[in-house]
Amino acid sequence: MKPSKLSLGSAFWLLLKRDLVLAMRRRSEFINPILFFILVCALFPLAIGSDPNLIRKIAPGVIWVAALLASLLTLDSLFRGDFEDGTLEQYVLSAHPVSILVIAKVIAHWLITGLPLILVAPLLGVLLSLPAGATGILVLTLALGTPVLSLIGSVGVALTVGLRRGGVLLSLLVLPLYVPVLIFATDAVNTAVTGIPVTAQLSIIGAMLFLALALAPLATAASLRVSLS
Repeated sequence: MKPSKLSLGSAFWLLLKRDLVLAMRRRSEFINPILFFILVCALFPLAIGSDPNLIRKIAPGVIWVAALLASLLTLDSLFRGDFEDGTLEQYVLSAHPVSILVIAKVIAHWLITGLPLILVAPLLGVLLSLPAGATGILVLTLALGTPVLSLIGSVGVALTVGLRRGGVLLSLLVLPLYVPVLIFATDAVNTAVTGIPVTAQLSIIGAMLFLALALAPLATAASLRVSLS
C-alpha cells in the first residue's frame, strides 16, 4: 500500500511502532539513559557523605537534574536517522500533517527514555531517603514533566538536525527551556517532604504539558521544513 493511501491514524501508529522496533534493535538508546540516571543518583551520596538529612534535602534536585540530562542523551537521535536516510523529507512531503507525525516520534522517544526513568525513580527515592509521600509526588512530577522535556527537545532537534555537529547547540537551545520544569518539579517534591499540599506546582507542570503538547509539534514541523529547505 502506498503511504499516500494510509489514513492518518494508520500512519501515526506505523511510525510509532517503527521507532519502537528500531529502538529495541539499538538497545543502547534506552539502556544508556537508565544507567546514566542510576549512576548519577547513586554517586551523589558517596560524594557528599552519609548524612540522611542532607541527602533527603538535595534528593529532588539530584533526581530531576539526572532525569533531565538522561533525557538529553538520546534527544539528538530523534530525527537524525530519518534525516540521514531521507525519510524525514518523506514526512514533510506526505499528505498527512507533519505535526501529527512529530507527536508519534515524540511519544516513541518518551517511551524509550522518559518511561523507564519514571519506573526507576521510586527505587532512587528510597536510596536518597525520600519519604513515601514525597516519592509518590516525585513519580507524578516525572510523569508530567518528562513528556514536556521530549516535546520541547523535539523543537531544538528539528532546528539542528541539518547541522553536522549540532549536539552542543542543541543543549544550549533546550536547557534554558527546561529550567521552569526543573524548578516547579523539584519545588513540588521538596514541599511534599514537609507535608504541605503541592496542588499548585502540579497544576503548573500540567499546564506546561498541555501548552507544550499544543505548540511544540507545530513548532517542530515548521523547524523541520526550515532545516530541509
